Amino acid sequence: MTFHPYLSRLQPYPFEKLKRLFAGITPNPAYTPISLGIGEPRHPAPQLIKDALCNSLQTLSAYPLTAGSEALRKSIAGWMANRYAIPAPDFATEILPVNGSREALFSLAQTIINPLVAENGPPLVMCPNPFYQIYEGAAYLSGAEPYFVNADPARNYAPDYSTVPESVWQRVQLLFVCSPGNPTGAVLTLEDWKELFELSDRYGFVIASDECYSEIYFTDEAPLGGLQAARLLGRDYSRLIMLSSLSKRSNVPGLRSGFVAGDAEIIRQFLLYRTYHGSAMNPMVQAASVVAWQDEEHVRENRTQYRQKFEKITPLLAETLDVQLPDAAFYLWAKVDHLGGISDTEFARALYERYHVTVLPGSYLARDAHGINPGANRIRMALVAEVEECLEAAQRIVAFCKELQS
Repeated sequence: MTFHPYLSRLQPYPFEKLKRLFAGITPNPAYTPISLGIGEPRHPAPQLIKDALCNSLQTLSAYPLTAGSEALRKSIAGWMANRYAIPAPDFATEILPVNGSREALFSLAQTIINPLVAENGPPLVMCPNPFYQIYEGAAYLSGAEPYFVNADPARNYAPDYSTVPESVWQRVQLLFVCSPGNPTGAVLTLEDWKELFELSDRYGFVIASDECYSEIYFTDEAPLGGLQAARLLGRDYSRLIMLSSLSKRSNVPGLRSGFVAGDAEIIRQFLLYRTYHGSAMNPMVQAASVVAWQDEEHVRENRTQYRQKFEKITPLLAETLDVQLPDAAFYLWAKVDHLGGISDTEFARALYERYHVTVLPGSYLARDAHGINPGANRIRMALVAEVEECLEAAQRIVAFCKELQS
């Protein structure tokens, strides 16, 4: 039996690596398990979304449109106009509902990448490093190769695109950005966007802006979005697509509801692809999504919970870890190599064994590129549980770090 040859290029997902790392370990039975490893929202789903799902059972009797209902696309357009202070995108041509940003990030590359026009090697998909592993899989399965640009701590973890050779830029067809970033929580500035747009103009690649963490932030200033940056710089949305989701914003990761918006020609081609791919959103999910995008009260309440957690936990962890409050998102990205030279994998394994707390090694979220793995000697902690559980985990981590320092 034969399979698609590009499947062999895919690496195990970070959580599969974590499972292998913990193999054979019996955690300390004195502690209940606490996981900060997976970025899965665990605040309760809003009641208004549950009610909308239950009240739309009658919609199951008809096939949904791949383009989504007009009501859904209009609700997304209205939310975008209010959130980003931009003219509402054309709901008919510039917005497309998707089954969560994850599947859209992957399938978008199938629409964008043209392996037949590559010169001097396969086309490239440029990714930040560390990165969301879907970017890499999307590159390989579209017939391209990923090219990683390492996050620079001195630039608030923004990739330094000035280090990329001209010969590389000439092969780039798609560039992924993630702002707020996973795992760093860093937000791109207007100057960062200006640089990216100028590079896109020069080399003709598409920018895919992953903005699924945009509604979790810790100051009064909401993170800048890609389409918003384009408007502020007097641009249209040429070669620009943003992706967003209800998963983190509204605590409904199981709903699998998001959207893409931007360049109308890309949206048109993506709709064609998705029509054949069978990617229409469940009509009940569409009805619930309309309600979710039209309500901000539950989003503000959710953001308040995260702010309260990070205000309590970040200073506590900073007593022993090299960590600081991020710009946004729900991760803490901490250095650990100052603790007796311990590696990120050694830290995660020993913490799990002694204190039954799970964190994700940073090296699992990055690739060796340009001589380094920029995730090495860091850990990612997802503060997604209720505050009491996160606080208990933080106290155990501090105790563990003090053991390492003694």
